[in-house]
Amino acid sequence: MSQLRLPTLIALCLIFFPFTFAKSPSDGTGPLRPDGTKWHTARTMRGAGLERDVDLAVPLRTHSIYAPYVDSDLQNRWFSFGADAYVNTNKHIRLTRGVPSQCGWVWSRLPVTASNWRIEVEFKISGKATHLYGDGMAVWLTTERAVEGPVFCSKDKFNGLGIFIDTYANSHHTYAFPRVMAMLGDGKTEYDLGNDGKANSIAACSAKVRRTDITTKLRMTYFRDDFFQVQVQYKGFDDWTDCFVIKNMSIPLNPFLGVTAQTGDIYDEHDLISINTHSMKLANADKIHTAHDSDSHGDDDDEGGFISTLLTLIFFGAICAAGFLGFRAYQAKKGKPWDPKRF
Repeated sequence: MSQLRLPTLIALCLIFFPFTFAKSPSDGTGPLRPDGTKWHTARTMRGAGLERDVDLAVPLRTHSIYAPYVDSDLQNRWFSFGADAYVNTNKHIRLTRGVPSQCGWVWSRLPVTASNWRIEVEFKISGKATHLYGDGMAVWLTTERAVEGPVFCSKDKFNGLGIFIDTYANSHHTYAFPRVMAMLGDGKTEYDLGNDGKANSIAACSAKVRRTDITTKLRMTYFRDDFFQVQVQYKGFDDWTDCFVIKNMSIPLNPFLGVTAQTGDIYDEHDLISINTHSMKLANADKIHTAHDSDSHGDDDDEGGFISTLLTLIFFGAICAAGFLGFRAYQAKKGKPWDPKRF
């Protein structure tokens, strides 16, 4: 130790730094996938390290519905309704009335075959302000359709994607309700009903979508193997609040689109006003392919990368400074006064 010099200390710090904080290409920022790796999640596209210029392409009439909802035969060519749902041709499809133990659904008759799409669901959750309320709504993209069950009026152990708008907390949480949450089902995993899906959540956000003065909408944008984004309109017209982004997510091919709602001992009125679906394309597709090539070599962009790097540098600077001060104390203890000329 007496022969140790300051340049040696600095060299050891520089060598130790990259090996300690080197990041595996499979590291993520969110909860675990079934294979043990982490989902890459963030609040915003920028936070997820994504730059996407998205263009609307073709409206998908087969997966869009709006007033008056039915034809002269009181049917809809592209959607079916069931359970307690009923149609008010001038206003909405009421999935549940404001009474206990209601269950209502709307499902597309045909699967969504587009690989990239944007779906906007306009809905309304209302009820009395003086009572407890629930349970909530869900938007589905799953391999099965119109199978009633305990998860917001749809089946448990589903295969595909569920976006839940949960208005009532069954257990204590550190976050507020209503809560918008994503779950990717594998056909085997049960929904964690007692804890409001906490064990199943890939990504989520809190949004005050109940009893709003403006139109509430849920916007989902999906590009296979690239990203899935959810935004919510509840603060003002065309004022979209970023809810979450999930990188590198894929749902099963050709899913059916559904919207369901459920009440239990507590209740609300849950209305579906419209669904508008478009296939999508990227204006900067060439840039995206280049980015994917870089990702395949292990260059991952994580939320807050710059901040975490800065904090890491500060941390290691503190370690090196502590080592240097310790070295000076050691020299003083040995009776060797500090001499900067020796360095």
